[in-house]
Amino acid sequence: MPDDAGVEVPARPGTTARPAPGALLVRLPNWVGDACMALPALRALEAAGFAPVLAGRGWAADLFAGHGWPVIRLPAGMPAQVAALREAGPRHGLLLTNSLSSAAAFRLAGVRALGHRNECRGPLLGRSIAKPVAGHEVETFWRLAAETARWLGAPTPPAAPPPRLGLALAARHEAEADGALRAAGLADGDPFVVLAPLAAGTVRGRPKAWPGFAALDRRLAGAGVTAICCPGPGEAQAAREAVPSARRLDGVGLGAYAALCRRARITVANDSGPMHLAAAVDAPVLGVFGPSEPARTRPWSPDARYVGGDGRWPAEQEVAETILAAAGPSGWAVSASGAARPAVRG
Repeated sequence: MPDDAGVEVPARPGTTARPAPGALLVRLPNWVGDACMALPALRALEAAGFAPVLAGRGWAADLFAGHGWPVIRLPAGMPAQVAALREAGPRHGLLLTNSLSSAAAFRLAGVRALGHRNECRGPLLGRSIAKPVAGHEVETFWRLAAETARWLGAPTPPAAPPPRLGLALAARHEAEADGALRAAGLADGDPFVVLAPLAAGTVRGRPKAWPGFAALDRRLAGAGVTAICCPGPGEAQAAREAVPSARRLDGVGLGAYAALCRRARITVANDSGPMHLAAAVDAPVLGVFGPSEPARTRPWSPDARYVGGDGRWPAEQEVAETILAAAGPSGWAVSASGAARPAVRG
């Protein structure tokens, strides 16, 4: 029956209402950016006494390697997923996904999970809550973690999430970033920017990739600014076409990519995984928005900025001027006229 937080607790004979904290099976989001935005929730659960066991796509093991959480790579197909979830061990879980299939897989594996009740999946869950219609995704994931802690009798986190995502990198991520830079002909300490011109998916039928990256790439190249690009699997040709002057670093894992963003003067990215990856390590990042809503998915970091959004793409000059304002104090930047200039140092 519902309580004042809008939580349904379906009656389940033979189950305890508030089991003790312990191992918790967490179904990760299917997108890198969403997984980054879920980090405060995962860290809050750990602080509350849970031992998160993560289940998701193959890239999750590298992304979260610095945190030491076990990661189960879910295979294709419902029967194989159910078997992997059952073998994982925990009998209580949290769904950070919204699909009916993920709720069904947990239920068939014997895992009582908390999650959003959308797509009529409430009866499959151990506890369900309504998905909010407004607010940032970080806040949405945070509320799921808070309700999980309350449900399972653990200390509840503060009302609001922290201002930083808090991605921890492993030592090998730094070593991999060193190797990628050397392969691209960059010496230690050479200044560069990261360009992330690609974005999967659409919003209301409109692509999320800013069409101004090619012009920005030309402006940076003309000013003698080194740019790098780290395309994902199958993205090399699209990246070459979008930012032809950038040095392409192929085959970079997510942890090394985050380390590269932290070393860059600034990362310029669409509303995409690389934008949230840079924000997750508190790297200077500029999110470029068009059809998507910054109120929901802006980069979550005090060191992040964004332009455009809610149906409007920014002009190329606006992006260049924002790079100047954001990156100037940290080394060098590019003026709107295309000339490189040294930054003022304290």
